Amino acid sequence: TTTNKYRCTEYILNEFFVDMTCEGCSGAVTRVLNKLGGVQFEIDLPNKKVFIESDKDTDVLLETLKKTGKAANYIGPK
Repeated sequence: TTTNKYRCTEYILNEFFVDMTCEGCSGAVTRVLNKLGGVQFEIDLPNKKVFIESDKDTDVLLETLKKTGKAANYIGPK
């Protein structure tokens, strides 16, 4: 019997709306997501969207985004 010592993790790209109006807002999003760790993300400031690639639950990601004090909603998988 062989055992695979590597865990296969599937990362899902999720799209969120965050009510960001300026660079300061996107900076706050960057800070909370970097603090959370284990995520790759892209911020689309003009369209107020954040795309997050992670194996974390969407509820965890949404709660993290709400820590910025901005209104945030989960749009869906991208």
